Amino acid sequence: MKGIKKSLTEEYLYLDFSHQIEGCIFPLHTSVTLFLLSYCDCKIFKVYLVLTRESTDVSLLKNVLSQDVEVQIISKQELPPIVQNCCLPAVVERPDNFCRAGLAVVLRHIIQKSYEADPSKKEVLELLGFKKTCLKACAEVSQWTRLCELTIPLAIENFLKESSDRRPNIPAEILQLEKKLSEPVRVHNDDKLRRQKLKQQKAARVGPSGVKEKTKSKAQRQETSDGLDPSSKSLELKVAFSKLTVQEEPAATPREPAHIRKAKASDLPPLEHVFAEGLYFTLTDIVLLPCVHHFLLIICKKLSEKLIEFPLLAAWYQRIQEVPRVKTAASQCGIQFCHLPELLTTSNEQHPNLNEASGAEEQNDPSFIGGPRPTMTKLMEKGIEVMFSPHPCPTWTIDWSNLPAAVSPKEGKMSSDRALRKQQQLNNLVYVVTNQAKPGDRIVDFCSGGGHLGIMLPHIADFCYVTLIENKELSLIRAKKRSDELGLSNIWFIQANMEYFTGMFNIGVALHACGVATDMVIEHCIQTRAAFVTCPCCYGFIQNTSKFNFPKSEQFKKTLSYKEHMILCRFADQTAVQLPPQRRLVGKQCMCLVDLDRARAAEEHGYSVQVISMEPESCSPKNNMIVGVPI
Repeated sequence: MKGIKKSLTEEYLYLDFSHQIEGCIFPLHTSVTLFLLSYCDCKIFKVYLVLTRESTDVSLLKNVLSQDVEVQIISKQELPPIVQNCCLPAVVERPDNFCRAGLAVVLRHIIQKSYEADPSKKEVLELLGFKKTCLKACAEVSQWTRLCELTIPLAIENFLKESSDRRPNIPAEILQLEKKLSEPVRVHNDDKLRRQKLKQQKAARVGPSGVKEKTKSKAQRQETSDGLDPSSKSLELKVAFSKLTVQEEPAATPREPAHIRKAKASDLPPLEHVFAEGLYFTLTDIVLLPCVHHFLLIICKKLSEKLIEFPLLAAWYQRIQEVPRVKTAASQCGIQFCHLPELLTTSNEQHPNLNEASGAEEQNDPSFIGGPRPTMTKLMEKGIEVMFSPHPCPTWTIDWSNLPAAVSPKEGKMSSDRALRKQQQLNNLVYVVTNQAKPGDRIVDFCSGGGHLGIMLPHIADFCYVTLIENKELSLIRAKKRSDELGLSNIWFIQANMEYFTGMFNIGVALHACGVATDMVIEHCIQTRAAFVTCPCCYGFIQNTSKFNFPKSEQFKKTLSYKEHMILCRFADQTAVQLPPQRRLVGKQCMCLVDLDRARAAEEHGYSVQVISMEPESCSPKNNMIVGVPI
């Protein structure tokens, strides 16, 4: 026990609280977080419910809170300043300069801390999945994370509001989840498991049509919920539940017959979903459980005829109750599972509103011509040419020799050549930022990584306050360690997706923000009317998202289609020093045109914007700066 206590830091968990109905605290993000705390039996955090309005009734909270979790009620005004700048849920370490915010980041942190406190809880760590990446990708670039973390909880909250006074509409997000559960599973050792399934099918003497197997597997899924003999389970269920029990893994099976071992991959049967992400119970299932539970409660009460449209979701709901400790955690949180009537038929309809293909309407665009040169010529004909603004001070440099060692990139794990190029990159950005900054300004370093820029700024511009925002935990921890060595007091650290940061600031910066991350930074700055200094990267990762469509500016939209713009983005990545000079030149021109589109879009929102090439250009293959100032 002494070793356990020594490794833990006092941490404070802040959760929104608006109201509660039928065993669920709202918003649903709060219910999900409290459910995970109960499931992990985690008592590490001091938990605070933050009232979203003063009139909130807290008298019934004791019915929906685990007795093992001590919870305090506070107002928004009592939140630490760093948390007031973030969306909840949020976790703060003392002192209050390191914050984790947003549902997925906070839940992953709870899992990691629970495992650190008690390494015997291996099943807790397994919630993060095979490569520990469950819900790690940010919601802006991952449709799956966005669906689970944001859109489903919000859609269910709206569904519940509608159901209180009228017949609600089924959320499209729930239809999307049902469709997702019908898709074949891709997992580690996929080929090996599919061969085992083929062997199982052969043993059951299934005909070539596979009809019997389909019927049987559905029956087996229903039997599983009734706790029948494991030998009657399908292969998927055996594999899934083997990880959830204390029993040893089954003994290795003898070598498969040649006709199974040599079967083509295309002839192997697909694996079927057991849990939300495939065969294994993960954090995603915990996120979805309170949401789906309350959805099904309303369906059973008011729209029972609709239940037939969700056979896979209903099967998942029943199956998840068989996971060890799920029922206990649900009971502690006031969730009483509802009994679903047996589904007699299955709906296999494809829902027309689930087409997610970005730019699908342009797949057969007859006017499309590939390659960068026709696209660039098309722009030139409309008066749009490659054009860089002059560098404001190409020879300026930071006095690196008089800086503490912890400030220099050379202290990081990189070669001397790369450290020199990083110093040159910082020369460019620091010059522009410090010439714009005024005493008392708040600067935000988005996608801060290990903090090369974010730590330099509070040291040089010590008259400003700097916040580093980064999604990757280890990078931010390294940055904080460097900051602590320097004794900086005008710096804060937030592990979150940038959309969870809601604070006001004066200047936003980003050094090599990948793909659409640059566009997210610029958008965040525009919404706050802050200046921005960004250095884009990974143009090939640019694509339409839930927030952005490309091209972005009206000027470019009138000239280029989405596919033509993507041609520019793909060729903009061809600037590596190993490439022939002519190809690098074309890549640099494409890079400039993509950034000019970004600049024109910001100008349409009342900004003065310049696209500048860093000096020296050799400091990076991605050496553009986009500098914008609100007019």
